[in-house]
Formats: sequence, structure tokens, C-alpha cells
Amino acid sequence: MSNIKSLILGSAAVIAASAGAQAADLPVKAKAVQYVKICSLYGAGFYYIPGTDTCIKLGGYIQADYNINGGNYDKPAWDETAGLNGAGVFGTGSRNSDYYTTRARAQLNLDTRTATEYGVVRTYWSSNFEHSSGFGPSSGNLTLDYGFVQFAGFTFGKAVSGFQTPWGAYGANNNTSFLLGGYDNATGITQIAYTWQFGNGISAQLGVEDNRTINRAQLLNASQAYTLSGAVTPSGAVGGSTAAPVTILASNPLAVAALATGAFPNSYGGNFAPDVTANVRIDQSAFTFQLSGALHAVNATYYSAGIPTTGAGTATTTIETNGHPDTKLGGAVSAGLQLKNLPTGPGDKLTLDGTWSKGSTKYLIGGTTGNNFNLFSGSTNFAGSYQSLAVLPLFDAVYTNGSQLELTTAWGFRGGYSHNWSPNWETTLFGSYTKIDYNTNASAGICANQQNAALGIVTTGGLATNARGSFANGYTCNPDFAIWQIGSRTAWTPVKNLTFSGEVLYTGLDQNNTGSVVFPTSTGASNIGANQTAGGFKPAGTYDYKDQGTWSGSFRVRRTW
Repeated sequence: MSNIKSLILGSAAVIAASAGAQAADLPVKAKAVQYVKICSLYGAGFYYIPGTDTCIKLGGYIQADYNINGGNYDKPAWDETAGLNGAGVFGTGSRNSDYYTTRARAQLNLDTRTATEYGVVRTYWSSNFEHSSGFGPSSGNLTLDYGFVQFAGFTFGKAVSGFQTPWGAYGANNNTSFLLGGYDNATGITQIAYTWQFGNGISAQLGVEDNRTINRAQLLNASQAYTLSGAVTPSGAVGGSTAAPVTILASNPLAVAALATGAFPNSYGGNFAPDVTANVRIDQSAFTFQLSGALHAVNATYYSAGIPTTGAGTATTTIETNGHPDTKLGGAVSAGLQLKNLPTGPGDKLTLDGTWSKGSTKYLIGGTTGNNFNLFSGSTNFAGSYQSLAVLPLFDAVYTNGSQLELTTAWGFRGGYSHNWSPNWETTLFGSYTKIDYNTNASAGICANQQNAALGIVTTGGLATNARGSFANGYTCNPDFAIWQIGSRTAWTPVKNLTFSGEVLYTGLDQNNTGSVVFPTSTGASNIGANQTAGGFKPAGTYDYKDQGTWSGSFRVRRTW
């Protein structure tokens, strides 16, 4: 009996040992590895980059814009570029103008953040890839809107200006740079800035920003002159044709074109100093308020070397020995208020901002908006006139030889109201007003320059003749102007992050010149005349100075992720 018991126990031990050995030979299932780990430190959408303690968020949108009687972003159909020979013919009313334009854009942005003993280190990059029709880039257009590093309260790189309100020009509309009356720079500006966070939604920022390509309008040297030569037969000239050099007292070799488009040579000097910007902001659940300020150096090039009387096609020279006006300090101030949680409905907002500037007009008419606002129309004030026009050139300052800079005063305001009919439907109403005021000396310089451009005072054998044109119908010159706008937008969001929106905008150009200008017929190789007027499409004739207005509209589809 004991032998049988020993045999059974021994067999069991062998079986158990065998089973254990087989189990040891089986592969062990590895613990699951989370290759993409959610990062909850900075809000939704962030993930840890594998193998690092850095969190990253990928975002962007696809957008399609369809524009009527204007450019992209519901740009009004003014000719802000004053292009010649067929370039940029918006605003002329010509059959060469584009009344329908489109843009398809893909935007991509990357946001990374890393916690350190100095606080969060953040980098941000945003670029656009787009294809546009009409005036502007047609395809292959790649932009860097934002690219910056934030560390220990500092911002280095291309970021939103410290002068701009948190909503920019998006208080109630699709526009980026074409709702005027306040600062907007949708593509950022290169800067070094420091931000203080005081708690309870109160913050302040101080920075220096590169003004070279964003914050500078034109600077006009009203004494500039150009020399043309060749056989010409000026209209009303004394003595008829002459082969002697002729002198045109004008700011542009294409003198009449300058008068018709506002395309004057820019006499800004180099980048003398960065702009200094600062703001104080209060962010609360019921409102956001910001007070901003900026300082801007207005730096001119040299005085022109008088009026040349000889030489073929030679522009007036501007060299060191001519001297120059002293650099002046301009600036701007702005106050903005956004009211939220209005009693009219959940999500409703009222946005208001006002801006005043001196020698810094791009703080009211900024971003990608140009420096000339020109419109033609078929309506006239006087019998026998061909059409009417408004030509509104924008200058930060004006000077003449030997004079100081005369800084331009400007002010404006914008407002927008957004109402949500439901979680899916929103309608807005928005508007703006911008006023440009040149002082007495600046106005005199601009008017003398424009009159010389039109009259083309020519010296032939010492006799002054009128070779370019004339003014008529009680002409008076006043370069001050205003631009006002009103519009509305309706948006439908059928599903989250997909929005269809339609916008309509009316823009009025209020100018203060009176009477008419007569553009002459070209009569010689050197008498450029009306064939260069407003892109080469407007004929010789009498044009009345008159306020102008234009409608524009856009339809947009945007899918954001």
C-alpha cells in the first residue's frame, strides 16, 4: 500500500514539474504602452510628444471665399494700389475690373508647451496656403502669419501686436483689414514684448515692434520734381513743338496718373527705430476692456535737389548734402470695450473701439490695407463732364524742401453687435468711421503738388506753358477725407466647427475737393497724359470731384479643426 502511495505522489510531482516547465516556456504578454498620451495641462486637444514632456496641439481650417464687386475678405472695390497699365484696376469702373473673385485657403497651426522651473515655454506657428483669383497672389502663396516663442513672460517673434484689441477687426464681421477705423493686423508683427499677469483677469504688456512693413503709410515730399525730354506738343503751349528738355513740376513721372490714382513716391527713410506699444487689459466674464498706446518714429529721406532744367528723363536727386527734415515722434492711443452675456440672448456681444493717431495713420487704416483709396463713377456734377472721381491719398506726414515734417492727425471708431437667434444661427451689424485731417502746411503742400501734376508747368525756352491739363468748374483743393462703412453678416453653423456665412458691406468715400480736373489727350512720346490715367483704362476728359460709394459682398465656408 505504501509503495502504491509513493508511486502516485511521485507521478504527480513529475507532472507538476513538467507543467511548470512548459508554462515557463510560454511568452509573457507585454504591458501596453501608451504611445500617444493625452496632455490635460493646457486644455483640450493637447498630446504629449512621445518620449518627451512637451505637449503639442495641431489645428487649422479650410476656407473658401467668394467675393462680389471687391477683393478677398470683402475688400471694397476701391483701387488701393493705384496700379498702372492694367495692374490693380479695382475702383475704375472699367470692364477690365474683376467683379467676382475667389480665394481657397488652408491654414495650419502648431502649438507646443513645456512646463519648466521658469514657467511654461510655448512656441506657436501658423501658416496659410492659398490660391486667389483677381488682383493679388494667384497661386502658390505661402504666408507666415504667426511664429513666436514665449518664455518667462516674454514673447519673441511674429505675434499679435500689443496695440490691437483681442478681437481686432472681427467684432462682428468676416473682414480682416477692410473694416477701417481702428488697428488690425491679422498676420501678426515681429516683436519683443513682456506681459505681466496681475490676477483676476488684469494684465499689461510692453513691447517693441518692427514697423517697417506694417505700420507705415506714405511720406510725401511735395517738392519732388522730374525731368522729361523730347519733342512734345503741349496743349496750349507757347511756340508749339520743341525738342528742348522740358521740366515737369510733379511728384511722379506719370504726372496725370498720380493725380488720378494718388500713387505718389514714398519719401519714408529707413527703419529708424521700432514702434513701442503698450496695453492694459481687463478680462471678465461680462466684458473685456483694453487701453492701448503706441509711439512711432516718422523718418524722412533727403530733400530734393531743387528743380532740374536739363537732362533726359532724370528724376530729381535726393542726396545727403541736400539735408533732411528732423525725425519726429508720432503715436496713437486706443480704447476698446466688448460687452458679453447681454440680456438680448446667450452669446450676444457688443464690441466698440476708438483710436486717435498723430503721424501714425496705419493704426487706423492698417494690416494689409493700402495707402490710396480711389473710386470712379458715371455720375457727374456738371454738364459736359465724362465721369466723377474721389482720390484719397494717405500720408503719415508731408514736407517740402527746407521744411519740417507736418504730421497727419487721424481718428476713427468701429462698432459691432452680434445676435444669436439659436445655437446655429447668428446675425451681426457693424460699421466704422475714419477721419484724416492734414494741417494747413500739409494741405498746401499736397495741393501744390497735385496742381503741378495736373497743370504740368513746363519750361520751354524760359516760357511757362500748360502741358498737362487744367482744373475747371470752380476747382478748390482740400485733401482731408473720411471713409465710412456699414455692413451685416449672417452665419449658419449646422454642425460643430463648420460655418457658412454671408456678408454685405457698403463703403463711402467722403472727399473735400470741389470742381473738376481735365485730363488731356496724349500728344507726344514724352507727354504721357491721360493714357496712363487709372491703369490706362480711363479716357481723356473732364472728371468731377465727388463723393463715391460702393457695395461689396462675400460668401464664406470654413471648416475648423
